Amino acid sequence: MNAASPVPDVAQPDLFPAAFPPHDFPQVVWEKGARPSSLPPVAWTTETTHRDGQQGGLPLTVEDGLALYNLMGDFTGRSGAIRQAEFFVYRPADRGMLEGAVERWRDGHPIEPTTWIRATRKDAELVAGLGVRETGMLASASDYHTFYKFTPGGRATAARTYLDAVRTVLDAGLRPRLHLEDATRAPREFILPFVAAVQELSASYGEAQAPKFRVCDTMGVGLPLEGAAWPRGVPGMIRELIQAGIPGERLEFHPHNDTHLVVANCLAAVVAGCAAINGTLLGKGERTGNAPLEGVLLHLIGLGLLPSQPDYHVLNKLAELYERLGQGVPAKYPLYGRDAHRTRAGIHADGLNKFWPMYAPFDVPRLLGRTLELSLTGDSGLAGLIFLIRQHTGTELAKTHPGLQTLHADLRAQFEAGRQTAVEWEEIEDRVRALL
Repeated sequence: MNAASPVPDVAQPDLFPAAFPPHDFPQVVWEKGARPSSLPPVAWTTETTHRDGQQGGLPLTVEDGLALYNLMGDFTGRSGAIRQAEFFVYRPADRGMLEGAVERWRDGHPIEPTTWIRATRKDAELVAGLGVRETGMLASASDYHTFYKFTPGGRATAARTYLDAVRTVLDAGLRPRLHLEDATRAPREFILPFVAAVQELSASYGEAQAPKFRVCDTMGVGLPLEGAAWPRGVPGMIRELIQAGIPGERLEFHPHNDTHLVVANCLAAVVAGCAAINGTLLGKGERTGNAPLEGVLLHLIGLGLLPSQPDYHVLNKLAELYERLGQGVPAKYPLYGRDAHRTRAGIHADGLNKFWPMYAPFDVPRLLGRTLELSLTGDSGLAGLIFLIRQHTGTELAKTHPGLQTLHADLRAQFEAGRQTAVEWEEIEDRVRALL
């Protein structure tokens, strides 16, 4: 006699449609009463590919830089997903990209160009008259920087230098955006008094020039954990800055991925009240890269913080542009890598054949414009072959089909003989079409 199952059966499966809607990205469903009151009503991102992406080795000509800017606009559309993009101003090519972007923005491009400078009077004078309304200013905040970057070194010298540059930017009619570099290794005793001084200095210039502050997890050491102590605790730092009088819409968070926490830290910053995340599409940037905005935005959609969705299909064109520049995304890069939606396991292929959402996080073809792929290996089995044929021909063969059986036996013999590389569709296409 069979023992009674400890789990009762049900008439219909529970696929949690509120969390996993059939034709949308996964949604965040909060426990009753658990939605954080600190969540901003709307969140968005800002782009730094023309600045930090180039700094990380992305080679951009004026033509390529403007093509990239146009793709950002096509991706964003009217969604408000990316509101600003920042540009270097020091080289002729960078100035050419900025001038082209300003012209396009004035003609209706949805992403506002801004600039990035060091927080010195000389650099502040450089951006006046470039046609932008806002400039970022590097304000290194940790003692790693203030003690070893300046002569004489120390917090006071650094703060005086930055404030002098802020005054110049304000006098030029621009909004300053202070980039608190290395904030996740910086003391409260520098950040909070400095932030207060910038706000006091700016108070008489009007709301249009009210300063913004970018919290930079420059070395990727921030933690998304509630209760983690300053300076590593991202939620706590964001809350203290808001309590210091900076509204969430004037805060940005700019992390790197050195310790694998980049997206988690972005979400922690947003949940704590920060409305803007700065990063790059497809994660370009120094060392391990910046926050991948396509991933951050996917979760902002899930949080219900984006009024409408950007066009994720456009990023396939961006991936092609990077491939042409010799900076293609890694094969296993989430969402847009060549193998991001590719399986090789027979048990997964069998699941895809029976009910494809079993092995897909969401409706990948509809939302990303990418196909669910399979590479045949010694573990793929007949199920893998059936799936691959159906994907490329629309025909589903039975496991008993003689031609299918023969093809599968031939492939299995290759792997048993020591073949190590996977079999891709192109290798078997002619045989498949012949047997069909």
